[in-house]
Amino acid sequence: MATAAKVIPNLYRDSVSLMQLSAALAALRGIEQASAIMATPANLALLAEAGLETGRIAPSPNDLLIAVRGKNPAALEAALASAVAELDRPPASAAAGGPAQMPLRSLQMALAASPAANLALISTPGEYAAAEAMKALRLGLNAMLFSDNVALDDEVALKRYAEAHDLLVMGPDCGTAIINGVPLGFANAVRRGAIGVVGASGTGTQQVTCLVHRHGAGISHAIGTGSHDLHKQVGGITMLQGIRALGGDKATKAIVLVSKPPSPEVAQTVLAAAQACGKPVVVNFVGAAPESIRGKNLHPATTLEHAALAAVALSRGRKPAGARSGALPPVRIGRMSSSQRYVRGLYSGGTFCYEASALLGASLGEVWSNAPVDSKYRLANVRKSKGHTLVDLGDDEFTRGRPHPMIDFRLRNERILAEANDAEVAVILLDVVLGYGAHPDPAAELVPVLRKAQAAARRKKRSIAFVGFVCGTELDPQGLEGQEGALRAAGMILTASNAQAVRLAASIAGKRR
Repeated sequence: MATAAKVIPNLYRDSVSLMQLSAALAALRGIEQASAIMATPANLALLAEAGLETGRIAPSPNDLLIAVRGKNPAALEAALASAVAELDRPPASAAAGGPAQMPLRSLQMALAASPAANLALISTPGEYAAAEAMKALRLGLNAMLFSDNVALDDEVALKRYAEAHDLLVMGPDCGTAIINGVPLGFANAVRRGAIGVVGASGTGTQQVTCLVHRHGAGISHAIGTGSHDLHKQVGGITMLQGIRALGGDKATKAIVLVSKPPSPEVAQTVLAAAQACGKPVVVNFVGAAPESIRGKNLHPATTLEHAALAAVALSRGRKPAGARSGALPPVRIGRMSSSQRYVRGLYSGGTFCYEASALLGASLGEVWSNAPVDSKYRLANVRKSKGHTLVDLGDDEFTRGRPHPMIDFRLRNERILAEANDAEVAVILLDVVLGYGAHPDPAAELVPVLRKAQAAARRKKRSIAFVGFVCGTELDPQGLEGQEGALRAAGMILTASNAQAVRLAASIAGKRR
C-alpha cells in the first residue's frame, strides 16, 4: 500500500465536516483509509498511530491536512484532487449565481449576522475548544461543545462561569442534544412533547428519545451534558442545571436522566436535585443497581428502553410498568456447528456497548470489552476477540485518523467478516444509528457485508445469527422503515431496542452451551 498527503495552508473546517469528507474519500475506488484533519500536534500524533504517515510534510496547526492510503499512486492522486475540489466548492448561493456573502470568521461576526441566536455549537480541535467556548459565554451565548479532549480544569471553569451568568455549557464531548425541537450533533428527528432528557451519553439519549417517539410521546428538550460532567471534579454542573431547567419548564411533565454510573458523591447530589425538582424523574445510570436510586419521585430504570417506557407512562399520569421489555421476534436460525457458542458485539455507540456488557454479563457471565462494566474484563487487545466480546468501535482507539463508525462503515464491515469467519461465533450483535450527522444510508453499507458473511459461513456448513436494532424514527433523513426492511431482507434479526437485542443474543448463545 502507498500513502500520500496534501496540506492546504490556513484553511479551517470543523470536525463534523472533516469526518464527512474523510468518509467520502475512504469510499473512493482504490482507497483503503483516508483522513482529513486540522494539523494540530495532537491530531498529527493520532494520524501517525493510525498508520497514515505524512512523510516530510510539516504543517502548522492552522493548516488542513489530507492523508490517504491506497493501492496505487493514481488512486491517491485522484483522492487528493477530489478532496481539494470538495473544499474549493463554492457555497450553494454563490454557485447558483446569488450574492456572495463574506465568510463568518468569528463568533462576533456570526452573532452580528444572527443577533437572535443564543447558542454556539463548537466543533474545533480540543486544545482550542475551551477558548472558543469562553468567547461564546462572554458574548452571552450558551455553548454546546461537540469537541472532546478538553482538560477537566477547563471544563470546570467554563461550567462555573456559565452557571454564574445563567448560561449553559453542554459538553465537552457532547454529541447529542435537542433544544426547542432543533436536533444538534448526532440527534434524531422526534416530535415535540412532554418528556425532557438530561443525558451524559449521546447514543443513550438518542435511544431514549427515539423510543419515546416510537411509543407516541414526544420530547420537550434533550440536554446533553458531555461524558465527563458527572466526574467527581466537575460535579455534575450541567446535569444539575438541566434538572432545574426542566423542572421549571411548563411543557415538561416527566424527566429522564441518562448516564453511566456517576461517582458516589455526584450521584447523591444529582438524585437530591431530582427529588427536589417537583416532577417525576426516571433515572438510568446504565449498569447501576436499581436499589441505589431511591426517592419519592424517583423511578429507577434498568435499561434505556425501560427509561423511555417509564417516562412515557409518567408523562401520561400513569404508573410505570416493570423492567421487562417487549416480546422478542421469532427466530429462525440455520444449522450451527457444535463449536459455535459465543456472542460478538460490534457497536458504533459507546453507551449501547456498555449497556450490552452489563446485560449480557448478567446472562452469560464472562463478557470481554473495551467498555467493560467490570475492569477485570477489559480486552488486552481491542482488535482480537475472545469468548463473548463486545467492542465499542467509536472509541478513540479506533477513530484515530478515521471518521466515526456512524459515518464510515468500513472498519466495522471488516470486523464483521473477521468475526463471521471465527468457527466459535454464533451471534454477531450490531447497532444501526440513524439521524442527523449519521451515514445517509447505513443499510446500503451493511447489507452486502451481511450477505457475504452468511455465504462464507454456508460454505463451511455453518450459519451466523445477525441480531441488532435500528436507533431512529420514521422522521429521520434515512427513513426507519426502509432501513429496517433492507436489513431484514438481508437476514438480520431486528428488535426494538438494544436491551431486546442483547436478550435475544443471550437466548441464542445460552442454548449453545
